[in-house]
Amino acid sequence: MGNSTRQAAAMEAVHASISVLAELFSSDPGTSGLALEASAAGSWAADGVSAGGLNAAGLSADHPDASKNSAADAGTDLLQRAYDVRLDRLAEVSRLEAMLAAIKARDAAECAELQLAMTPPDASAQTRTFRGMSVVEEVAGVLTVSAAAAGALIASARQLCTLPLAMTELASGRMSWQHARIIADETDGLDAEAAAELTSHFLDPDDTDPARGCPAGELVPGRFRQKVRRWRERHHPESLETRHAKGFADRRIEFSPDRDGMAWVSGFLPATAASAICNRTTSLARGTQGPNEQRTLTQLKADIFAAALLGNGASKASQAGDFEESAGGFREQEVRGAVNDVQGLPGDHVNDVIPDGTAGFRDLSEVPVPAAQVLVTVPVFSLLGVGDEPAILDGYGPIPASMARKLVAEGASSFYRVLIDPRDGAPLEIGRKSYRLTEAMKRWLRLRDGKCPFPGCSNPSLDNEADHLLSWHNGGTTGISNLGQPCRKHHRLKHNSAWRPTAATKDEPPGWISPSGRQYKSEQQDWEPPEWPPGLLPGDRSPFEEALVLHLSG
Repeated sequence: MGNSTRQAAAMEAVHASISVLAELFSSDPGTSGLALEASAAGSWAADGVSAGGLNAAGLSADHPDASKNSAADAGTDLLQRAYDVRLDRLAEVSRLEAMLAAIKARDAAECAELQLAMTPPDASAQTRTFRGMSVVEEVAGVLTVSAAAAGALIASARQLCTLPLAMTELASGRMSWQHARIIADETDGLDAEAAAELTSHFLDPDDTDPARGCPAGELVPGRFRQKVRRWRERHHPESLETRHAKGFADRRIEFSPDRDGMAWVSGFLPATAASAICNRTTSLARGTQGPNEQRTLTQLKADIFAAALLGNGASKASQAGDFEESAGGFREQEVRGAVNDVQGLPGDHVNDVIPDGTAGFRDLSEVPVPAAQVLVTVPVFSLLGVGDEPAILDGYGPIPASMARKLVAEGASSFYRVLIDPRDGAPLEIGRKSYRLTEAMKRWLRLRDGKCPFPGCSNPSLDNEADHLLSWHNGGTTGISNLGQPCRKHHRLKHNSAWRPTAATKDEPPGWISPSGRQYKSEQQDWEPPEWPPGLLPGDRSPFEEALVLHLSG
């Protein structure tokens, strides 16, 4: 598609979107502060009077046949129509923003390309550098943003312009600029073929191996990034083992001051270490909760984290040799021991960071900790050591096969391994060590859903609750296809609003229908057939067999 044709198509799409918005404005049942002032909304609902002075039956408010019930229905119906129009406008504005973002991105990329074209071929490296800086600064000035933001925009835009499918989706309004930027970020560093394969997998429904579940543009950006990153890890030309070894050398703790006498402490750790610490802290916090505990779960987790690091556990952890490069992180048992060794509140330092009135830890080793197991999905061949395909850590994504083997070999108590079928990537079994069906079903739900299935929610499966989609008293069964695992917030929302889950299957979590009737498809796991080591696939020859045949034929 030529540049002029592309520009014409972009402007045509923008004009069409503006026309839709204009129609939505004209169809609005009331635009003079309708439903924005509680008194006006309340009086309409009570009196049954619409913006034109008529109720649902088309009768004036003082007509003798205008009953109170029909009047109330009319007011409610009018407000509902106004509510629906505003939702439709929000959706159309979002599409329009994406279309404009595509124009903005293409212009930013072409600014850089045009400046490059105007640079003499024999220009020095210094001249080229300053011309590039000049473009960034000028774009920053035009957009009234920082040079760093302008540079990031130009970099993402130039990357997207090499991916026609991504630019088409953005220009059509089917995905947002945030989604497009994620694709630019995750394809950076990949060769052209791998980048095109990633883009096609997520954006082309006719791809030979399309992504399962709802389309990319219907996933919130954070969830989309997780799916893209997980796929990228599995298909990256450089093995995850090699990349993890590089990342392991960069492990660190960082401190960031914040407002109101507060600050952040963050750690860049191997995934298994970070997961074990987070889940152990959550388990201890849940065990500390009780009728006399005033702190929230979030506050408890922060206090336990501070107590564990500033108490006796920190010194023991430093002597235990927590990190082993071969294991890829903390030994989970040692992390657990370090936390359990904290005896009550630590010394005076904790009083400096935990305000008066929030103290009162008992011995954390005596806290009843709920059983909390993180699912680790391990390809059979990786577990046997004949392959290096990544395993999947629940709530995180791909981890090196060596890390998964270490967890299984050492029997880390907070991790529960799940083997997958070498033919299609589906789970082979789950819960064989448990004789209680309900526990096995809960683990299967966690494996199927990966998180709370509510649209846009990223609450990890470990914190969620099994729930009947069709209530038991309405004839619902206790089977996987009638179960979901919403987080507590969305579990309560389901039972106290008109949000409804759609049907699920053994392998697909439920979607949702909003009170206004909008449908949101489920997000599904992208299971893939494992990689078979040479010689193990039926009909394949092993390297030894190939060498033997070659020797005998020579």
